[in-house]
Amino acid sequence: MRNILVIDDEREVGTFFLHLLEGKGYHVKLGFSGKDFAKLIKEHSFHLALIDVKLPDTNGLDLLKQLKTALPSCKAIIMTGYSTVKTAVEAIKYGASDYIEKPFDDIDQLERLIEGLLDNGSISSKNDMYKLAETLGFVVGRNKEMNDLIKLAYKIAKKNVNVLIEGETGTGKEVLAHYIHNASMRYDQPFIGINCGAVSETLLESELFGHEKGAFTGAVKEKKGIFEIANRGTLFLDEIGESSLATQVKLLRVLETGEYIRVGGETIRRTNTRIIAASHVDLAQAVVEKTFREDLLYRLDVVKLTIPPLRERIEDLPLFLEYFLKKLNSNLSFSDDTILQMKQYHWPGNVRELFNVVKRAVTLAEGETTIITPNFLPKKLKTGTTSPSQKLFSIGKNTEDDIDDLEHYLHEWTSYILSLWKENKKVDLEQVLSLVKDLEKQIGRSFVMKTLKETVGNRKEAAERLNITIRKLRYLLKEKGADSKV
Repeated sequence: MRNILVIDDEREVGTFFLHLLEGKGYHVKLGFSGKDFAKLIKEHSFHLALIDVKLPDTNGLDLLKQLKTALPSCKAIIMTGYSTVKTAVEAIKYGASDYIEKPFDDIDQLERLIEGLLDNGSISSKNDMYKLAETLGFVVGRNKEMNDLIKLAYKIAKKNVNVLIEGETGTGKEVLAHYIHNASMRYDQPFIGINCGAVSETLLESELFGHEKGAFTGAVKEKKGIFEIANRGTLFLDEIGESSLATQVKLLRVLETGEYIRVGGETIRRTNTRIIAASHVDLAQAVVEKTFREDLLYRLDVVKLTIPPLRERIEDLPLFLEYFLKKLNSNLSFSDDTILQMKQYHWPGNVRELFNVVKRAVTLAEGETTIITPNFLPKKLKTGTTSPSQKLFSIGKNTEDDIDDLEHYLHEWTSYILSLWKENKKVDLEQVLSLVKDLEKQIGRSFVMKTLKETVGNRKEAAERLNITIRKLRYLLKEKGADSKV
């Protein structure tokens, strides 16, 4: 018999689960506090635990961590209200199998979720998760950060919450948005994307909300907007940070009320569209700079997914090459020397840039050879043309190298940037801006390492000296478990 633990301070919730689950043959134990939880997991073994986020003497995340330590194989479902969905998403990162929102409107779905977890449905679910990614061309690879990302994306896809995807240009934000849509309950409804930075303010408003005949010059007939067309489906707002403040106000109204008005119209219309927004800029910083509305960010950032740049998952480069060659219907292969050389490049344009390089190499090599050698790579990828930032990006793995090499790094970095400035040639501005970000990271880490050396490794004292939090210090050191949002 499967044992289920229910922890919730609302006794009627416990009674509900007791009748529902025991009626299906499960053995249920009820607890109403953190104290009850500690007692029950010592006395019994459980296959599944349903834990409320808010309890009188503790919170669900702390209990989840205790559960995963005491009973690692026990599945967990976090119970939450809408206002604490962000906390529930954090719970998934800590090992929760899923979360459910109160009140429980769909009892059948709740039963399917519980039965699926207890019947080891998570194994087939995991297979489905990776199979869908492969079908859509979303290369996950072996990188831990990417695997954690796809697991979270798959779980929240079935929830009716907005998602914010952040990542550098070319990392595959739209592909991830497609993945979320296809893994959701809206998979058979429209998926429509629009780049907010590629459309003028006036046209963007018309595209989103539609317009009435005669609303403006050229509006010879009425037009449906994307919110109307994508009703019950998914709307992907790419580069949302590029939208004007006036457009942001109108987007906020739709997100808050589900209502909008066509340009030039008077009739209030309703939409049930899921929003997935994406940005290559840090929207939190954009709020500080007054270019993005904080209240809109709050509505969009229910779940944030950050795609790591290619250089931080370079171990998966061979998988990308294999996928792109197959996509191009090419029987060619890359030599080990070529792959090694490609791994040394910084890839400021990320996966998009990699595809263009592969496509170029295949075009040049087709009919001449079966192996793509370094000769078929662009000049910027060849040995000796690597920028100082590319060479120094991997400096220091929390060692004293960060301290010793900072002066050299700054000298090389400055020399390289000045050389680009003085050249009368084409300049890849995205690469330059990426190098600026690398400089910020390197300087931050070097100062942290220097201060840790001075404080004999005392992180608390080092953080106080640097006027930062412990979490920020861990983030700069890229320590496991550091909060990337600090």
